[in-house]
Amino acid sequence: MSLLGEHALRDLLSTLNVGELVGGLRGIEKESLRVTADGDISQLPHPECLGSKLTHAEITTDYSEALLELITEPMTSSEALIKRLHDIHTFVYQCIDSEMLWATSMPCAVENEQSIPIADYGPSNVGMMKHVYRHGLAWRYGRVMQAIAGVHFNYSVPVSAWPHLHKIAGDSGTLDEFISARYFGLIRNV
Repeated sequence: MSLLGEHALRDLLSTLNVGELVGGLRGIEKESLRVTADGDISQLPHPECLGSKLTHAEITTDYSEALLELITEPMTSSEALIKRLHDIHTFVYQCIDSEMLWATSMPCAVENEQSIPIADYGPSNVGMMKHVYRHGLAWRYGRVMQAIAGVHFNYSVPVSAWPHLHKIAGDSGTLDEFISARYFGLIRNV
């Protein structure tokens, strides 16, 4: 770490209280393929008991009809976050009958590209746009590549920490500009 970075960190730590340091929001987006008992990708539509994949806040599909995405709301408590993800998983398993959620990122064995069903979001304009977009991804990258599942961890710095960071940095721009620039800088470096 540069000397300037060490001084900035030391200044930040001396001006923030412990609550501000741990008060950032965390969220998880976890993708998993629905598979049959034989380990094949599910050919069944999104189970109705999971709700609308177009509008449900916590359970949707990603690229494929079989690629579930479980989404937690932003939370300050890691324990509450993990519990909520567990509760969503439990609910999903109650709805998918004899299917299972594939545990790894790489897709199960697929017969061919066409055996990966593209998500169908219905006839609304938004639903059709999402469906057509996924067809474009299939043409550009292939369906197998789009069926790779991941876990996304989202984090936001505590709102109360930003004014301190802005002051320490000596930035002359607005606080909103500073926050945007720092998040984009973080993205570039991750």
